[in-house]
Amino acid sequence: MALTQTKRVGLIAVALAAGIQFVPVDRGNPPVEPSHSIYAAQPMPANVRSIFEDSCKNCHSNQTTWPWYSYVAPFSWIVVHDVHDGRKHMNFSEWSAYSADKREEKLDDICDEVTNGEMPDGKYLLIHRKARLTQSQRESVCDWVENARASLP
Repeated sequence: MALTQTKRVGLIAVALAAGIQFVPVDRGNPPVEPSHSIYAAQPMPANVRSIFEDSCKNCHSNQTTWPWYSYVAPFSWIVVHDVHDGRKHMNFSEWSAYSADKREEKLDDICDEVTNGEMPDGKYLLIHRKARLTQSQRESVCDWVENARASLP
């Protein structure tokens, strides 16, 4: 009897795991106009751009590279939520849409969050070890932020 109940629970778990794969999630990347990006508006040295590409772009731009696990529920729900939330808070692909005051605020946020270790997000770093920032990289980003702030209108 216990074996039958165990099998039943197992079958229910398998059916549930298969069923949740059909819950739709939006993994779309909106179109990108390069002239609207942070790279066009705020010139940066190659090393800082590399940091942004490796550690920030997947969640803070419309150029997300969706990893294999973003297609497997329930992980897909977490990844998609985090990307949409990241884009909402700061989107490097839509930088030109921000006012000068908003850009200054976002620049300050970049330095503060990399300095405090809040970004890149800890969940992201579990799988993306290359995205982990060294102290030297953090300092490079903050130095760039100071120069970018000085060039704002």
